Amino acid sequence: MPYRKNNIWKSIDWWSISIYLILVIIGWFSIYASSYDFDQVSIFDLSGRAGMQMIWIIISLVLGFSLLLIESDWYDIFAYWIYFFIILLLVITIIIPHNIRGSHSWLIMGPIRFQPAEFAKFATTLAIAKLINSYKFDLSDLKNFIKLLAFIFLPMVLIFMQKETGSALVFFALFFVLYREGMPGSILFAGFCAILFFVIDIRYGNVQWGITEMGKLIVLLFIIISSILWIYTYKKGRSNVKYLFFLSLIPLVIAYIISLFLPFDLCLAASAAIVLTVCFLLIIFIRYKASIYLHVALFSIISVAYLYSTDYVFNELLEPHQKVRIEVSLGIIDDPSGAGYNVNQSKIAIGSGGVFGKGYLNGTQTKLKYVPEQDTDFIFCTIGEEKGFIGSTSVLLLFGILVVRIIFLSERQKSIFSRVYGYGVASILFFHLVINIGMVIGLTPVIGIPLPFFSYGGSSLLAFSTLLVIFLRLDAGRNERL
Repeated sequence: MPYRKNNIWKSIDWWSISIYLILVIIGWFSIYASSYDFDQVSIFDLSGRAGMQMIWIIISLVLGFSLLLIESDWYDIFAYWIYFFIILLLVITIIIPHNIRGSHSWLIMGPIRFQPAEFAKFATTLAIAKLINSYKFDLSDLKNFIKLLAFIFLPMVLIFMQKETGSALVFFALFFVLYREGMPGSILFAGFCAILFFVIDIRYGNVQWGITEMGKLIVLLFIIISSILWIYTYKKGRSNVKYLFFLSLIPLVIAYIISLFLPFDLCLAASAAIVLTVCFLLIIFIRYKASIYLHVALFSIISVAYLYSTDYVFNELLEPHQKVRIEVSLGIIDDPSGAGYNVNQSKIAIGSGGVFGKGYLNGTQTKLKYVPEQDTDFIFCTIGEEKGFIGSTSVLLLFGILVVRIIFLSERQKSIFSRVYGYGVASILFFHLVINIGMVIGLTPVIGIPLPFFSYGGSSLLAFSTLLVIFLRLDAGRNERL
C-alpha cells in the first residue's frame, strides 16, 4: 500500500494536545493541594504524592511522544495482539492477586506495579475498531454483533472477578460507539430501562399503597406505556395501537375499582395487562409478519422477568458495601458517618468553596484530611473547595470541549477503524467524567473510578494518555494513504 510523506507535527491536532496538557497540569497542582501537609515544602518533593505524579507525567509525555512516532497503520495491524496481551495480563492478575490498599487488580513485576484493568480500556477499543473495520462487516448480522459483545464482555468479566466493579462498568460506554455504527437505538433504550427499573424498584420497593408495592407498580406501568408508544412510533396511525391501549387499560381500571372496596394488589392487574398486551402483539406479529411487534413483545417479557429478579440481584449478588453505597445514593438510608461519609464530606468541601473558592492551598476540608481518597477518586472536591463554582465549571468546560473535539475529529476520519476508535475514546472519557463527578456530588453511587488526567496514579494517567494519543496519531495520519 503506497503512502505519501506526511509531517505528523503539522497534522496533529494541537488543540487537543493543549487541552490535555492543561488538564494534566491542573490535576498535578490539585494533587499537591489535596495531599499537602505543612511539612511538605515543594510540589517537586519526590517523597510526596505530587512529586510522584510529576514523574508519571514525564513518563506519560515520553510515552505519548513515542506513540506519535509509530506509523498509524500499526495500531490497526496489532490491535488484536494488544487486546489478547492485556487479556492475558488480566487473567494473570486473577491467578496471582496482589492486595494494594484493598484492591486486587494490581500486577507486580519486580519494581513495576500497575493495573491491567486501566489499559484494557484502550486495548478493547482498538479491538472492536479493528473488528468493525473488517471486510464486509455488518453490525446487523447477529454473528458479528455477538463477536463485538464477546470483545467487550470478556475484559468486563475478568475485571469483575478482580472485584473492580467500577472499572468493569466503564466498558458499557462502548455501546455508544456501536450505536454510532448502526446498532438499533432500541438496544440503548433497553439498557437505559435496565438501569431505570433497578433504581425505581430498589428506591420505592418498600413504599406501599395498600398492599401494592409502588416500586414494581411504577415499573410495570412504564413497561405498558413504553410498549404502546413504541408501537405508535413505528406503526403510526394503525388501529392496533388503539386496541392495545384498551387491552392494557381495562384490567387496570377494573382492578382500581376493586381496590376501592377490597384490598387488592394492583401489580397483579398490571402484570395481567402486560400478558394481554404480549398475546395481542404475538397475534399481530403472526398476522402481519412485522418484526416490531415481536421485538416489543420480547421487550415486555424480558422487562418483567428482569424486574422480579432485581431483589435477588440486590440482596444476594451484590457485596454488602455495594448495597450500602447504592442505598445511600438513592436516599434509602442516611449514613453520614459510615458509607456516606466520603460523599457527605465531599459535598461539604465543594459547597464551602462558594463562587470563587477559598484560594489555592486554603481548603480546610482538604488540609484537615476530612475527605478520604481526596487525591484519587475524590480529587474534584479539592477543585470545588479551593476554586469554587468558577474553577469547577472551568474544568468541566475543558473536559466538555475535549470530548466534543474528539467527536469532531472522529467524524472527519477517512477510515472506519479511526472513527470507531475516536468515538470509543470520547465515550470512555465521558463515562468517567459523568460517573466520577456524579459520585463526588452524591448523584451516583461510589464505585471508585478516577477522574481522567486528574486523579493520582501512574496506571490511570498512562492509560488515559495512551488512549488519547493513539487517536491523535490516527487522526494525524488520516491523509497518509494515497
